[in-house]
Amino acid sequence: MRRPPPLRQLEKWTDWLCDERVGSFSAAVALALLYCLTQIVVMALLSHFAGTGVGVDDSEQLMEMRFLAAGYGSSQPPLYTWLAMLAASVVGTSVLALKIVKYGLLAAGLAAYFTAIRRLGYSNRAAAAGMFGLLLFPQIFWEMQHALTHSVAIFCFTSVLLLALVEVEKRRSAIAYAFFGLATAAAMLSKYNIVIFLAALFLASLSVRETREAIFDRRFAISVIVAVLACLPTLYWSLTHLEDLLAHQGGLGVAEGGSVAKTALLGIRRLANAIVNFAGLPVVIFALAYVLARRKRTEPSEAVRWPEKLLWRTIVLGLVVTVVIVLAAGITQFRDRWMLPIFVLLPAALAMRFDAMGQRGREMQATIVFVGALLAVLVLPLSWYMHLEGGDGRGSIVRMDYRSLYDQINADGPVKTVVSSWFWVGNLRLVDADLIALDDETPDFARSIREPAVLVLTDDRESSSDVFEELARAGYAMDTVHRTIEVPQALGFPPRKVTITKLLKKAVQ
Repeated sequence: MRRPPPLRQLEKWTDWLCDERVGSFSAAVALALLYCLTQIVVMALLSHFAGTGVGVDDSEQLMEMRFLAAGYGSSQPPLYTWLAMLAASVVGTSVLALKIVKYGLLAAGLAAYFTAIRRLGYSNRAAAAGMFGLLLFPQIFWEMQHALTHSVAIFCFTSVLLLALVEVEKRRSAIAYAFFGLATAAAMLSKYNIVIFLAALFLASLSVRETREAIFDRRFAISVIVAVLACLPTLYWSLTHLEDLLAHQGGLGVAEGGSVAKTALLGIRRLANAIVNFAGLPVVIFALAYVLARRKRTEPSEAVRWPEKLLWRTIVLGLVVTVVIVLAAGITQFRDRWMLPIFVLLPAALAMRFDAMGQRGREMQATIVFVGALLAVLVLPLSWYMHLEGGDGRGSIVRMDYRSLYDQINADGPVKTVVSSWFWVGNLRLVDADLIALDDETPDFARSIREPAVLVLTDDRESSSDVFEELARAGYAMDTVHRTIEVPQALGFPPRKVTITKLLKKAVQ
């Protein structure tokens, strides 16, 4: 049966993405790079003309990227902040710098993922299906676009780490081992739950002859030395700032169930929910691709090759390690994005399996590429809207006119430090890059304050008690005179009330 012309055009476009090249790049990689570049340019321009700020995660980065340090608190490693500082040193403290980092990491992760699959000897179509399969995860094609920072880094460097492992297996050179050590360190400095991926990948590598030989090579010591040296400053910082390192441990819901048995059952149930929420959509779409291709000519499937074994074993071992940690630590709270280190290899493993299934597999790969690319394109205008509108609750900080707020804060004279109950005030550094913005989670809070200083609180439900305690410990008191102002908001939203209070240094008794 002949297909309608529109369907034939879509097939041609999908085949072009799967098989063709644009200059030195695969068409699939070229599209991914163009996509990320478009987002950098459009989002920076939108913020410039609308006069809006950035969301919660990016505003936290604005607070932290004032200075280079081995750690910044918030229970997160420092690599993302280092990259943000590097971007800001080139283009200034701006929305452009933040978007360069986010979409640069996203583009690098997608390209590394594609390259790793190709270097393992699989087809261009399999690599494209693996890469676009990543865009079926809601946390990647949507959440990373309007929120998240460290999760973007962990996605990038798990992909780079996979590529580095491939290079070690292929080349066995000192440079390859150094690259693997550096990639391991970058992953560790991206987000701490990467230890699950590292443990699973190491155990899986020991179970496969090709990678086991690479690990037992004496040059593997180069990888270990490079990784340890790169992580050493942050390890030292973490040990000397344990309170900052463990600041968010309450979010894990440890022992929330009461008894050991109830806690274990609650933890496993919520873990299962997080897994379904994270991986449910891509699994369904891969299954539909299989169903749609069922009428294609069936060919005997090729034997499972070692790279596919490695990936499937890493996924299974990642699940096992996660369950062990959950049961041992009594964890009961999970966020969907925490599942990324476990399932980041799933699209690649499935794309490799399809590669071994002949014509039916090619059809399934094409479906994945088409759906992944379509979702990415459809989400573009929504991501632009969310970039400006921000949503409800904490996300609404995006809409505030920070130039107006800055001018009103400095109405009685220049202010050097702005303190608040959470890190929304980081947006003020988009107006004045020299401004110090602090919240109660800032490490070395007292030593960071430079006078004149003010306390700025919004009209939300965020508790201010912690920041009051930090100010008291730092030896500061609030002036008895408070000033309430109204800050304009974009997109026709009503002004937002903000209270400004001068901070006064207490007299030494």
